[in-house]
Amino acid sequence: MTTSKKAWELKDSIVLLRILIGWHFLYEGIIKLYNPDWTSMGYLASAQGPLKPFFTALTNESIIGWVDGMNMAALIIVGLTLTLGFLEKTGAFIGIGLLALYYLAHPSFPWLTEVNVEGSYWFVNKNLIELVACMIIFQFPTARYFGLKRLFTAEQNTLKTT
Repeated sequence: MTTSKKAWELKDSIVLLRILIGWHFLYEGIIKLYNPDWTSMGYLASAQGPLKPFFTALTNESIIGWVDGMNMAALIIVGLTLTLGFLEKTGAFIGIGLLALYYLAHPSFPWLTEVNVEGSYWFVNKNLIELVACMIIFQFPTARYFGLKRLFTAEQNTLKTT
């Protein structure tokens, strides 16, 4: 009896984690979309660590608009898929990629002077933590319990039984 209760609590916790992370991504994407002055230029130009040349190359005037648009679109896609519980594995996978890029642009290495970060970290920061949470969501999808996927699955099951 206690085993099923623990499984239920774990499922509920992962659903809540999925929705909260989705909301965070969705908010970040929409707030950037509606701010005409927003650009990733400063974040990318101040990149640190071994991939600094890659990130500073993305600040080229000819592609920065494309980079900004792709970033906003990816944030919104991840946000919608995780919040609504539809194609959540795809959303989690894209979220892992985005968060890895954010982490690698400003890695929390103790030997680097930290720029454009909130707080002082040693190796672990909020991007890395959220990345691992997206890995959990990818491995334990919950949309069949709570999300749009459940509605579509229920509809298909109804059609099969009739």
